[in-house]
Amino acid sequence: MRLAPCRIGKLLLILALAVSPLFGGPARASDVTVFAAASLKNALDDAVKRYESKTGVKVVASYAASSALAKQIEAGAPADIFFSADLDWMDELQKENLIDVASRQTLLGNTLILIAPKNSTVSLPMEKNLPLLKALGPDGKLAMANVDSVPAGRYGKAALIYFGVWDQVASRVAQADNVRAALSFVAKGEAPLGIVYGTDAKAEPEVRVIGTFPEESHPKILYPVALLARAKPEARDFLQFLVSPEAAPAFETQGFSLVPVAE
Repeated sequence: MRLAPCRIGKLLLILALAVSPLFGGPARASDVTVFAAASLKNALDDAVKRYESKTGVKVVASYAASSALAKQIEAGAPADIFFSADLDWMDELQKENLIDVASRQTLLGNTLILIAPKNSTVSLPMEKNLPLLKALGPDGKLAMANVDSVPAGRYGKAALIYFGVWDQVASRVAQADNVRAALSFVAKGEAPLGIVYGTDAKAEPEVRVIGTFPEESHPKILYPVALLARAKPEARDFLQFLVSPEAAPAFETQGFSLVPVAE
């Protein structure tokens, strides 16, 4: 998963980060910059607004798959906080000594769901050997985030293996760069079914929930957050706000569960 230490490659990645609309454009040197999983967008945008109104400190949030963001950080991209959709990518940065370990906290939980376009009439039992292939029809694709690297995709693959249907549908999976892209495929009717987080469906009125995958079917969905080792001092205040009761409504409104913060 680690990027090769190529100076040119690092420069290209950082430049891409600065101009790509996926990340929302460049931040000023004085801004607090958060690299956050795509599934956090609605909730974190709300939390940022609350914090900026309270403090006047500018916070810039850049969203993408946790895997892509971790690789950007490994390549030297400027960020103060990493907010991941799984433990593995945070662990990867910790092994590289790129985060402030003392600041690391697991803040949120989520659910994994099967969705369809809002006008779909598909109904499926969320149980072993569910007839997913039949529900996709002769040409339909199953929208998922990348199953090899993106947390939502890895959770989804694990659930399908648990249900005993992965081998049947693997060739029909349309893999997206991040979970919000997979959500968009279904919302636009480009895929008859998709696997995303429960919070994603809550944020998108053009889809409906077919069912929720049981917790035992996939690794527990947890969102850790931490300061980067090179974070500016102002970032610590924002992190403290994120883990405080004051920010909790921004996450709970979007359907995230709060993980008790260790003392």
